[in-house]
Amino acid sequence: MATTQDTRPNRIVERLLGDRHSLPLSIALHLVPGALIVAVYLLVEPLVKAAGYPSFLGWAIAMCLALAPVQLGLLLWLGRQRNGRFSLRGVVHYLDKPVPRGKLVAIVAALIAQMVVLSTVLTSLDSVVYRWLFQWVPFEDAGASATTYINGYPQSVMTITLAVCIPLTGLSFPIIEELYFRGFLMPRLSRLGRWAPVLSAVLFSLYHLWSPWVFLSRVIFMFPGIWLVWRKKDLRLSIGMHAGTTFLLQTGGTIALLLNVVP
Repeated sequence: MATTQDTRPNRIVERLLGDRHSLPLSIALHLVPGALIVAVYLLVEPLVKAAGYPSFLGWAIAMCLALAPVQLGLLLWLGRQRNGRFSLRGVVHYLDKPVPRGKLVAIVAALIAQMVVLSTVLTSLDSVVYRWLFQWVPFEDAGASATTYINGYPQSVMTITLAVCIPLTGLSFPIIEELYFRGFLMPRLSRLGRWAPVLSAVLFSLYHLWSPWVFLSRVIFMFPGIWLVWRKKDLRLSIGMHAGTTFLLQTGGTIALLLNVVP
């Protein structure tokens, strides 16, 4: 019995750290974290609303309780199993930094610019998809606009919510997602060849179960960074694009509220 118990975790680790994941395993590893985030949100949302704060804070709390422990926790656990200490080596790929620093900065700046522009331009598409297909979604304050989750609250409440969430949804969570989805999962889709970044973009967009109406837009504005990570084998590209864009937009939105630039 002891031998069986000892080998079972090893089999799980070997399967997760293998060079390739089966398609069902990869789909599960992409989508289960999203389902857990939604489940936790549905539990904490009534408490957040009762405290007088927008649902955006509820999503941030749900990610604190589900995204970070599940995604980063799994990576660190696998690293300890593989290396005997908490390390991402051998777990997360594309960490060798092959892109020179100057070129990296230029590429990331271009990726951030395209993500900001495309996500803004595609908002109208998100609105159409939401009206046609997803008005039934039961999430509080759901909608296609980027500010829907905080609209209708006093300016002070909106400002506090955004400011508190900047280091979380604006910086930490996007970094964790890139380590997990691009550094851990995408390299193990290698059997798909050039289609690996395509499937990575599709499954990452599906993972956002809390905003399915943004699926197509998210595939479009995330794909350039995802493709470049696959092509250049440098994870810093998508980390810079994803975290850089969310940090810029959320910080800019907070400053705009403080200066009373937006209602």
